[in-house]
Amino acid sequence: MNAERIEVTGVVQGVGFRPFVARLANDLGLVGRVWNDSTMVIIEVVGSTDSVCRLAERIIDEPPPLARVVSLTRTPVTNPIDTSGFHIVESRRAEGASTLVPPDAATCDTCVDEMFDPSDRRYRHPFITCTDCGPRFTIIGSLPYDRPNTTMEHFEMCPSCRREYEDPLDRRFHAQPVSCHECGPVLWWADSAGADAERDEALGLGVDVLRHGGVIALKGVGGYHLVCDARSDLAIASLRGRKHRPDKALAVMVASLGEARARAHLDDVEAEELSGCARPIVLVGRRESSDLSPSVAPANPLVGLLLPYTGVHHLLFAAGAPPLVMTSANLSGQPILHSDDLDPLLMLADGVLGHDRPIHTPADDSVVRVVAGAAMPIRRGRGHAPMPVPVPSKMCGRVDDVVAAGADQKNTFSVGSGDWFWTSQHVGELNSPDALDVLSAGVRQFAEMYRLSPGVVAVDAHPGYHGSRWGRSYGDTAGVRVETVQHHHAHVCAMAAEAGLEPDEPIIGVAFDGTGYGSDRAIWGGEFMIADAFGFERMAHLGYVPLPGGDASVRVPARSAVAHLLSAGVELLDDLAPVRYFDKGELTFLKRQVESGIGTVPTSSMGRLFDAVASLLNLCHEITYEAQGPVLLEFSALGGGEHPYRFETVDGVIDAGPVVRSVVSDLAAGRTPAEISWRFHETVASMVVDAVQQIHKVRAISRVALVGGVFQNALLTQSCSAKLEDAGFEPMIHRLVPSNDGGLSLGQAWIAAARSMRRS
Repeated sequence: MNAERIEVTGVVQGVGFRPFVARLANDLGLVGRVWNDSTMVIIEVVGSTDSVCRLAERIIDEPPPLARVVSLTRTPVTNPIDTSGFHIVESRRAEGASTLVPPDAATCDTCVDEMFDPSDRRYRHPFITCTDCGPRFTIIGSLPYDRPNTTMEHFEMCPSCRREYEDPLDRRFHAQPVSCHECGPVLWWADSAGADAERDEALGLGVDVLRHGGVIALKGVGGYHLVCDARSDLAIASLRGRKHRPDKALAVMVASLGEARARAHLDDVEAEELSGCARPIVLVGRRESSDLSPSVAPANPLVGLLLPYTGVHHLLFAAGAPPLVMTSANLSGQPILHSDDLDPLLMLADGVLGHDRPIHTPADDSVVRVVAGAAMPIRRGRGHAPMPVPVPSKMCGRVDDVVAAGADQKNTFSVGSGDWFWTSQHVGELNSPDALDVLSAGVRQFAEMYRLSPGVVAVDAHPGYHGSRWGRSYGDTAGVRVETVQHHHAHVCAMAAEAGLEPDEPIIGVAFDGTGYGSDRAIWGGEFMIADAFGFERMAHLGYVPLPGGDASVRVPARSAVAHLLSAGVELLDDLAPVRYFDKGELTFLKRQVESGIGTVPTSSMGRLFDAVASLLNLCHEITYEAQGPVLLEFSALGGGEHPYRFETVDGVIDAGPVVRSVVSDLAAGRTPAEISWRFHETVASMVVDAVQQIHKVRAISRVALVGGVFQNALLTQSCSAKLEDAGFEPMIHRLVPSNDGGLSLGQAWIAAARSMRRS
C-alpha cells in the first residue's frame, strides 16, 4: 500500500474537479480525501502503487471538460489518513498565488435537454447550470471559488438543490451557480410604459417586442445586449440610430449550428469555434441566400454569428424569436452596461428583459476569425478571459508583480505574478471617465483575486494616452516604478509571451498598425524589428509620409490618400477619387500642409497606406468605425494572377511611392478595384518576405511575429504566412490574445517583468 499527497494546479476550481477525483478514486479502489484551497486541489490517497499511479495519469489525461491541469506533483505522506472511504473535504484558504479562475462557459447540452424536459424539475428554468457549464468569471468576487464568494451568495439553496450540491455523485456537486425555480434568479421585464412582469410572462413580453420590430435590452452573462430582429431593415436601423453605430457590422445569434450553416459558409474549424463552450462571435462568410438583412453588415461579405450560451437565449428561440442582432448595450465606444439601472437602458431600448443575479465583472462577447486554419482573437471577452499565459522558465518567481495599462484603443490590461500573466477582458476605448473607472476596478479585482502587490506598472510611450496617464497616476499613488514601453515593441513581445519564448530569445517582428508613438516622436506603424524583452532594434520601416491634421487623417482616409499621392509625386488630377472628395479650397490647403510640413505628423503607418489605397479605389473617404477603409479594401479584393507591384527599399526605408504610382496607373488603365486590391495585398506580402530575408542576412533568426491591427486582415495574414513558410521562416500569428491593441498589455507586462528581473 502507498500513501501520497497529490497537488494539482491550474483551472481546477469551479469545474467539478473534486467529484471527478472522488469518482476516479472510487473506481480505482483508493481511500483518502480531496479538498480545494485558494491555490490548488490537494489529494491525500492510500492504495496500491499501481492504482495511485493510474489516478495521477487519469487526472492529467481525462480532466473535466472545463478544467485545465497545469501541474501535478506527488509526495509521500507519513501522517495517518482516514481509510474509511474517499471523502470530499470543504475548501480552505492558503498562502501563495491563487488558483486560476475559470472563464464563463455556455450552457451544456445536458442542461439544455433538462430545461426542455417537462418532467424535469428545472423545466424552463432560465438559469440552469452544472459543474460543466454556466457563469464563472463574471460572478466571482474572490477566491476560493465557493458560493459565498460569488454573486449567488444571496440565493439560498432549496433542499432539493442543496442535496444535489452536497452529493459527490451528482453532476451539480459544488456547482456554485446551481439553482432552480424555487431558489434561483428570476427573469423580469420592464418598459417605459410601466409594464412589468416576471418569469415566462416577462419572456413572452420580450419576444412580442422583437416580433413587432422593437429593440430590447437583454441581460446576459457579462452585461446587457441590445437585441432586435436580424432580418428587419427597420429594426436594425432603429437600433443603429440609438447606439450611434451607422455602419459597423453587428453580431447575430442564431438558434443552432444548423441555422448558422443555412446563413453562412462554415468550415470545420469555424463550426467547432461556434459550438464550443466559449461560444464566441465567429466572423464567417455570409451566404447570398441568407435571410439576414444586408444592414447587419453593410458592404461586408462576413457576418459575425454566435450560438445561444444561456438558458434565456434557448428559451427565446423556443418561444419563436427570430435570428437576433446581439450587440453590447452601450453607446459606441463606451463600456458595456451591466447594472440594472433602467434609465440608461430604456434610453436605448423599448423594454428590458433582465434578471436579479448581479454581474460582478462585465465582459463583452469574445470575437474570433479563423485565419490560416485556426482561430485568431479579434476581441477578448466572455469565454476566453481570464485564461492566463505562463511565465517563461527563466522568469518564474524572479519578477515583481506587474500591472500593464495597455493602449487607449481596444484596451485590455494585464497583470503578472509568479508563474502567470493574466490579460483582462476587453475594456474598450479609454475616452471617458466610465471607461477609466472600469480599468481601475478591473485592475483592483485582479490584484485582490490573485494576491498581487504590484512593484511596477507598464505604460505606452504615447504621452497623450489616457491609459498612460492612468498608469503613471497608479504608480504615484501605489509608490511603484513606472516602465514606459514603446508601442510596437510591446506588440512583438505580446507574441513572444504568447509563444512561451524566454525573455532573451530574439524574434523578427513585423508590426503593422495605424498609430503607435515612435522613439523619434513620429507615428510608427510599418515596422520591422529584432526584439526580445530587453529591447529592440528597428531594422526597416515604411518611409515617412506627412499626415495632414494628424488624427483628422485617421477619420478621413482621403487625407491619407492626398498625402501619399503628393509624397509619390503624383499630380492631383480630378479623375482621382480622393481629389474629387475635397473642394478646391480644402485641397489647396491640404497640399500646402503636406508640402510645407506645417500641421502634419510624419508617419510610417501601414494602416494609413491601406487607408490611402481604399480612398484611391473610391471605397472609403471618411470612416464611421475604426479601420473601415482597410476592411473594405480587404473585402474588395478578387484573386488574380497579376504580378504584384514593387516597393523600393534604400537603407531600410521602404518607399511606398512606386506602389501608389502603380495603383494610379492601373486606375487610368481601367483595372477594377477588385484587381488592384488583390495586387496591393500581394505586393505588401511580398515586401514583408523581402524585408525579412534582408534582416535574416544580418541576424539568422527564423521566427517572424506578424502583429498589429493590420494583421487582422485574413487575406494579408494568410498570404504573408504562406510566403514566409515557403521561404523557410516560422510565421507566428496570435491565437490567445488579439493582434490589435487588445493584446498590447500582455507585451507590456512581459517587458516590464523582464526588466524587473534584470534589476534584481
